[in-house]
This record gives sequence, C-alpha cells and structure tokens, in this order.
Amino acid sequence: MSKNYLKKIIAQSADDLNFISMCVSGSKVKLSDIKYLPKSKIFLLSINRTINEDEGTKQLNSIISFYYIQSSKSKNIDQNDKDLVLELNGIDIFKVENNYEIILLFSDKGFITLACDCIDVKLDDQKLIDDKNTW
Repeated sequence: MSKNYLKKIIAQSADDLNFISMCVSGSKVKLSDIKYLPKSKIFLLSINRTINEDEGTKQLNSIISFYYIQSSKSKNIDQNDKDLVLELNGIDIFKVENNYEIILLFSDKGFITLACDCIDVKLDDQKLIDDKNTW
C-alpha cells in the first residue's frame, strides 16, 4: 500500500527558487487564480502541475506564495480575459542593487515581474486532482 504525501518546499535563496522553478515548469494557471495582495505584500498563484512518480503521472493543485513583494508588473498578458489559461515556463531571479526581481515566465512571451527585498517563496501542494476536472 503506497501513501501519497503532498510537498511543501520553501525557497530562501536563488538556488532554492531554481528548484521550485523546475518543479512548476509546464504548470497551468488561470488568470483569475493569480492574486496580488499589496497590503499584505503577498503574491499568490494557484497552479495545476504534473508530476511523474513510480506509479505514473499525476496532476496536483499547488499554491506558490511569494512574500515581501513590494510591487507587481505584468507584460503581454491580457488582464481583461479572466478565463485565460497560462502555461508557467519557469521562474527566474535577478539582483538589482539591494533588491531582487523575481520573474514569472509564461508561454506566448508573457511575464510577471515581482520586486522584493528578500527571497521568501513557498510551493505548497494542496491536493491530487482528477484529469477530468482540469482545464
């Protein structure tokens, strides 16, 4: 009997963030499932990601939380199309003076840039999902 354990990965360095980027590459995210909470300085993404395990391929719903975010900017993403489904290609990071820019890279040349003064990101698996219920 095999047990399924959901993962929680915390990133506090560029190398840690690269590991999360590898885990979420190819994930799908609805535009309506992207939230920036400026008062709390939190940026949230609810994603559907695929994992390959010994038992086969599984779909997971996960949340990526970015903390201490000063600002958020997007480019080449239609903000008015709430049903738009984006593919997250990866996450990159750059140091700019004393701050960081975390860049979420999406298919079709879309990206979101998050400005922050420290790296504090969490990938938190929520549940296994049925293939029939994915978008």
